[in-house]
Amino acid sequence: MRVLIPVPDTDFDVTEVAVPWRVLTDAGHQVVFATERAGTRPSADPRLLTGVLFGQLGAEDEPKQYYWQLTDAPEFAATVAWSDLDVTSFDGLILPGGHAPGMRQYLGSPLLQEQIARFWSLHRPVGAICHGVLTLARTRDPETGLSVLANRTTTCLPKFMERTAYYLTAWRLGRYYRTYSAYVEDEVRAALTDPDTQFCRGPRELTRRGTADDDTHAFTVTDGNYVSARWPGDAFLFARRFRDLLEAPGQQPSASTDTK
Repeated sequence: MRVLIPVPDTDFDVTEVAVPWRVLTDAGHQVVFATERAGTRPSADPRLLTGVLFGQLGAEDEPKQYYWQLTDAPEFAATVAWSDLDVTSFDGLILPGGHAPGMRQYLGSPLLQEQIARFWSLHRPVGAICHGVLTLARTRDPETGLSVLANRTTTCLPKFMERTAYYLTAWRLGRYYRTYSAYVEDEVRAALTDPDTQFCRGPRELTRRGTADDDTHAFTVTDGNYVSARWPGDAFLFARRFRDLLEAPGQQPSASTDTK
């Protein structure tokens, strides 16, 4: 199966890109990265590799190892332009997150949203995590004019997480943890027809994360062909849930793609 992961030129979340890439490639799937311009070699938020504040709040060691492996992978340098994508040639789509300023290139792109809308209409597996859900919330169904998430159940970066990270670091990093004036949760809820029943915040958690071997502290929401997650601490479970959708019985590979 062939999976598309669009990213900005810089500042995407280390874990939310590297973990799905590792899980999917280990399962024999092909991952294709797309950037605004073809051939761009993207880079993750550097603070997540060194530690956001006094060496803390960054990515865990295992996802960082995956990221360095990813930077050596040929697909990471052979990115496809968003404008050149033939979305019908992909079997799945993953929308990762990130909160640093460089993410606005990806989160606010009308062109990318048009491509996402085209893929969404194919009813193939879609996964979004953290700020990546915001991209779906902003993507409009051309027939209804509503968000593609309007009638879906979803999670995203909860307001309590985003607000806590901002309050802890604003004295030193300013609005580093506030990509936009609205909180992610507020904008995602506003895109839903009935947010009180459709939005799932998940358990309150600020530090403990799911790992490659332990999903105790991870949380995801699956609604049909769509799976969502809250933050990097959910990334391993999120990647496995997406892989399960991709490999579900009856899921046929695209005609022009590499298969397992």
